[in-house]
Amino acid sequence: MWLCSGRAAILLLAFCGPAAADELSDFNAAVESASAHNRVAIGYLRTGNLDLAALEIDRLREAWDRVAQHFTTKRPAAFDSNPLYGGLWTAESARFVGIDLMIKKGKPDAVANALNGLRGDLYALRQASGIVVLADCVRDANAIMDGFMVFNDRALDWSKADVSADIAGKASAYRSTLDRCETIAGGALANHPEFRRLIDGAKASLAFIPQAIAKRDADLLHRVLIELRSFDNLLAFRFG
Repeated sequence: MWLCSGRAAILLLAFCGPAAADELSDFNAAVESASAHNRVAIGYLRTGNLDLAALEIDRLREAWDRVAQHFTTKRPAAFDSNPLYGGLWTAESARFVGIDLMIKKGKPDAVANALNGLRGDLYALRQASGIVVLADCVRDANAIMDGFMVFNDRALDWSKADVSADIAGKASAYRSTLDRCETIAGGALANHPEFRRLIDGAKASLAFIPQAIAKRDADLLHRVLIELRSFDNLLAFRFG
């Protein structure tokens, strides 16, 4: 929405524009810059490398400080009625204090939980204002995959009621979420080779789910789920 009109628009043209949209775009871009470091740190923690994770967390903290300095008192209009916005800054400041303590104590799992907590806070903030970004869609995909992995069992009892239907339902939900992520990514990003490799790879794996169900083949299902989990982790690492 343009904030300038009439004669004022002529006099103040250099200072006016679609401010509400620009404020939100600037916020999203700044948060994404910080989130990129968060993802890398979580990736290092997943492989057990606390030292490299700590270095990336330092970069995350610096990037987050820039976000806080600019947006603590400059709330984008999209968050005007959002009760989560005001408390975000103190909550994350306290979170970083806790992260430092857990690093010193050598507790990578606790550090990873705290970093995922930051992701969760941003997810909740945007959701409360009806704002959708790719990182949140990837998070939704991760949650579906978590539930899907319940069926990663070579001793799966196919005779149990609803097992086949539940597997098919999880596969359908995951594919639908990948489709939504493609739409949100849009344009150049949706066609970026890395993004396409992960999305197309996951969809190719999903194509084997009906075969696993029809044959009641737990070994095939296991292999497919391991592939899907790998693609899912890489999506989170790169875009989540």
